[in-house]
Amino acid sequence: MTAPVLPPPVCVEDYRRLARLRLDQDVWDFIEGGAETERTLGANRRAFERVTLRPRVLVDVSHCDTRTELLGAPLATPVGIAPTAYHRLAHPEGEVATALGAGTAGALYVVSIFASRTLEDIAAAATGPLWLQLYWLRRREVLAALVDRAAAAGFRALVLTVDAPRLGRRHRDARNGFAIGSGISAVNLDAALMASAHRADPGRSALAVHTAEAVDPSVTWSDLAWLRARSSLPLVLKGILTAEDALLAVEHGADAIVVSNHGGRQLDGATASLDALAEVVDAVGADCPVLFDGGVRGGTEVFAALALGARSVLLGRPVLWGLAAAGAAGVAGVLELATEELAHTMALTGRPGLAAVDRSAVVLRKGL
Repeated sequence: MTAPVLPPPVCVEDYRRLARLRLDQDVWDFIEGGAETERTLGANRRAFERVTLRPRVLVDVSHCDTRTELLGAPLATPVGIAPTAYHRLAHPEGEVATALGAGTAGALYVVSIFASRTLEDIAAAATGPLWLQLYWLRRREVLAALVDRAAAAGFRALVLTVDAPRLGRRHRDARNGFAIGSGISAVNLDAALMASAHRADPGRSALAVHTAEAVDPSVTWSDLAWLRARSSLPLVLKGILTAEDALLAVEHGADAIVVSNHGGRQLDGATASLDALAEVVDAVGADCPVLFDGGVRGGTEVFAALALGARSVLLGRPVLWGLAAAGAAGVAGVLELATEELAHTMALTGRPGLAAVDRSAVVLRKGL
């Protein structure tokens, strides 16, 4: 039977449908799933339904400029790539294809510590800025070596994920007994350190077992001084949802913050990322850039997050959809579609530049 010929994607959601046709069920569940009842996963999406746009008219919008700058790097778009692990689960070229797609779109790419291609190969393929995401490993010497490699390869910042002292209870992965199959691994880390991520056990997530073994849950704010002393790269903290922690992040030397609830994959019942954004932006002021992720599926949602104070908006699952659907071209397609939709929204709201995308452009209604 001949496979149906599908029309080319006209929105980011079309890449999701293409990806679903190409991925096995357990991998699809790993990508799509959230923690426990997936309440926070759903809350991230519902939060955008409460945003109303406030268009201004009779403004010259013959050109809408999406260019921006972040930690000294010029970018063609404020839409970037959030860190997600094991891209070879979605496409044989993995993170190399993702880096190529990011470069085509002129976008930031935050590479996961659990990338399935080497930092050096990813850097060789990249034409845009790369940041490296980290978890705080129990074996600090392994973390230190990875930081040194990232600097040598030309990565421009370190992104420490701070909301995962243990892995969220992801029911889909547990039911599937999900483990990383043979032929795919976190190649930037020692195989012995990663061994438990590959051991399937019915009723348990191998990644949860591995996280309990490898990630240090005792790390505190005071430990950040060691990482700051180890590397001169800017330090970004990802997983901040409150003003209190945002202020502590700045106090302890963070150069930027990512407002994120880990895509609803950690604490089920945590606030939607969008609902936390303005609180964090107001706490740190203009001197500390605030990035955002969580539930974004298109350029209008990017616009909403920018209006509430984000300097950049990172896509997680949609990038993996594009990668699964069409490799590097799919990654570029997702980023370019979101950027085109952002420019379209800017035009129809009378905001020709990103500096004009401020809180006067939106109303965020309260609600569940």
